[in-house]
Amino acid sequence: MSTLIDAAVSLFIRTVNAIYALLWHDLFAIPLPGGTSLGLPLLVILLVPTGVYFTIRTRGLPVRLLPAMARLSVEKRGTDSTSLSGLQSLIVSTATRVGMGNLVGVVAAISAGGAGAVFWMWVTALVGASTAYIEAVLASMYKEKDPLYGGYRGGPALYIHALAEKWRGKKLKKSIMAVCFAASGLICWCGISQVIGNSVSSAFENAFSIPPLYSTIFLVAVAAVIVLRRNATVKVLDAIVPVMAGAYFFITIFLIVKNAALLPGVFGRIFSEAFGIRQAAAGGFGAVLMNGVKRGLFSNEAGSGSAPCSAAAAETDHPAKVGLLQAFGVLIDTIIICTCTAMLMLLAPEEALAGQSGMGLLQAAMVHHLGGFGSIFIAVILWLFSFSTFIGVLFYARSNVAYLFGDRWSAQTAYKVIALVMLFIGGLAAYTFVWDLGDVGIGLMTIFNLIALYPLAPQALTCLRDYETNCKNR
Repeated sequence: MSTLIDAAVSLFIRTVNAIYALLWHDLFAIPLPGGTSLGLPLLVILLVPTGVYFTIRTRGLPVRLLPAMARLSVEKRGTDSTSLSGLQSLIVSTATRVGMGNLVGVVAAISAGGAGAVFWMWVTALVGASTAYIEAVLASMYKEKDPLYGGYRGGPALYIHALAEKWRGKKLKKSIMAVCFAASGLICWCGISQVIGNSVSSAFENAFSIPPLYSTIFLVAVAAVIVLRRNATVKVLDAIVPVMAGAYFFITIFLIVKNAALLPGVFGRIFSEAFGIRQAAAGGFGAVLMNGVKRGLFSNEAGSGSAPCSAAAAETDHPAKVGLLQAFGVLIDTIIICTCTAMLMLLAPEEALAGQSGMGLLQAAMVHHLGGFGSIFIAVILWLFSFSTFIGVLFYARSNVAYLFGDRWSAQTAYKVIALVMLFIGGLAAYTFVWDLGDVGIGLMTIFNLIALYPLAPQALTCLRDYETNCKNR
């Protein structure tokens, strides 16, 4: 029996590794001058053209409708107290977008690709915002009442199910592709839970010399109090997200003003390195481009199908409003928050960062800017970013658990407990296989989601035209 179990585990691990390699490793490479090449993973090949396509179809939505997005972000909520307002939906999605990718991901992009990677992150956000609009509108159009938590629920599982019914020409109890999406999401968010636990415990150990066991117990205890209560999630995120994002933004603005004389040089580096003026001679343009694109794509999550799970919960008088708010969330995540991290790094002299890697680079930059307080500030901000991400992904999980297991409190609670266990395990040790499993989960989610977006997109585009014709100025 043990031999069979070992063989099954080994087969499972090999399967996960093979899928991971297919999704995340370079599928093929384009030769570039200087003897290097531009490696293209499958997900980049899928997501970037999708973003460009939807940007064209929406006639440059991220730029053209930016003022409308800003106005909608302060629009008052409706009358249903159990539903989310558009702003609350934006806050939930921002909670999960604004996380480790905005800190460690940006640091990694600049470390590997130089300052020019920042420019390509901006470009990726602009095209990704249109994809976020399409998936959020579809989630709003195909949402359903939530008998457990009240209000609405939905996401890709429901609009994929609707597409399957259209293709089959009959009502279905379950759609195989929708089941695959929901299961991939739950796997992904469990993996993210472990990454969060490990990141928080490591940051607090570095900043305060607190043993990982103690910081992890505290993190899990606070998270359990929140997620095991019925409707505490959105209230907590309403309080945390504006504070954490605002504090990070205003500290960065203070440091930018303080170092204003260095800005021309910083922006000069970003734009010159973005187009490989310096890197071309060294054969590094591919690294600049792909590090910016990859980090931009997987920081803002546009196209992965995560954020639509919160978009569906919003109460609105027009689905296009929800879509525009989610597109705005992509811009907030990458254009503002990721740029904050980049500026903190690029405004610090190279000698202050020498010998550092990972989060140590960002902490070293903040120590240069703010002294010992800088390291403490980054540790606290990382805790808030990571904690809000954990709360947010469990909100996302609600509709997926319900699609797979029905309207049962036992299933909802069981998944929360599993995620809390993964949070605890991750705080004590980093298991790279679980991290890879999480990456496989989000990769598969993206593929299943994109398969549905193309045939359903005309509905979201019609919705946009209706909004611009009849509702834009109301």
